[in-house]
Amino acid sequence: MEAASRTPLRFLFSVSVTLTLFNLAAANSEGDALYTLKRSLSDPDNVLQSWDPTLVSPCTWFHVTCNQDNRVTRVDLGNSNLSGHLVPELGKLEHLQYLELYKNNIQGTIPQELGNLKSLVSLDLYNNNISGTIPPSLGKLKNLVFL
Repeated sequence: MEAASRTPLRFLFSVSVTLTLFNLAAANSEGDALYTLKRSLSDPDNVLQSWDPTLVSPCTWFHVTCNQDNRVTRVDLGNSNLSGHLVPELGKLEHLQYLELYKNNIQGTIPQELGNLKSLVSLDLYNNNISGTIPPSLGKLKNLVFL
């Protein structure tokens, strides 16, 4: 009888552990994507100093905001004296709503993978050195209000 009453507890515990590990894995893949962006940028003012890939979650990094599920929803790097280029890995931030990179020296093209950001509301690249055309994939972003 006692063993039977523990079975539901064991099940709930294993489900809880599985969900926790899933959230940590998602946070790590988002951290990897953001760290790839950091490596592609020159950061003379050390704005990205807290972006440490050895941490479990990018939610502890400055200029990164996450939701209650520890998924990245906002990256605020406007007017940060950054230069470099955008990386395709940003398209893996599937819960991202705001990508604020205005008034920097971002160069090159907008990666087509940003069209995967279904939750994106604002992509602010104002006052950078973006070249090329806007990728057609951005046309799929139904929530995008500001480009």
